[in-house]
Parts: sequence; C-alpha cells; structure tokens
Amino acid sequence: MKVAISSTGTEWDSPLDPRFGRCEYFFVVNTDTKETETMRNPGMSAPGGSGISASQFLTDKSVETVITGNVGPNAHRALTAAGIKIVVGASGSVREALKNFEKGLLGQPAGPTVPGHFGQGGGRGRR
Repeated sequence: MKVAISSTGTEWDSPLDPRFGRCEYFFVVNTDTKETETMRNPGMSAPGGSGISASQFLTDKSVETVITGNVGPNAHRALTAAGIKIVVGASGSVREALKNFEKGLLGQPAGPTVPGHFGQGGGRGRR
C-alpha cells in the first residue's frame, strides 16, 4: 500500500506536519516494499485551494492512504472522492506516525477536522 505522510522534511525523523494541504513535503512509503520517496507539496504556497491541489497531486501518484494531523473540508471531499483513505491525529516524527498507523492507533475522520483555510495565517483560518 502506498501511504503519504504530511511532513516538514525529507527524513524518517522529520517532524510530521499537522497540516495536510499546506505541509511542505509528502513522505511516501510503500508499506509492502518499504521503498520511500519524498515529494514537495505543490499546494503548500497556493493562494487558495491548497487541499484540493495536494489531493490531486497524491491521486496522480497513486497514493492509497494519507496520514496527517488534520484535514480541511475541501481536502476531505477531494481525498474521499478519489478513494484515498484519510488517517488523522498523527504527531511526532514521520517514523512514529507510520508506526502508530500500523498499530491502528490513529483515527479516520467522518468529516473535516479543521475549518477551511486553517493552515493560513498562523493556523487560525480566515474568518
């Protein structure tokens, strides 16, 4: 299975980025082969629609599951429509997030876990 983890860096010990659409990198792991690849998130600096852009990018990369801290409404809709499983509540390093996922310690949200535009302006969203 191909899993993408929102990350602040390109290493196993990089901190997980709790933002999905505006994370700097996606650390992608094939859980069957343990092959890894890190990719810069094209939605990171988008003026709007970052969650949709990041979702489309991961869809094009054939990712099956996303592990992150939180997911906004547009990203949730786009990932769900693409059939990508969403796992939230992750924290710590990329390595720790994957271990917690494999142990079944992370949750699948019924809906978005933060409001739209959450990753902008210091994480408070626009109002």
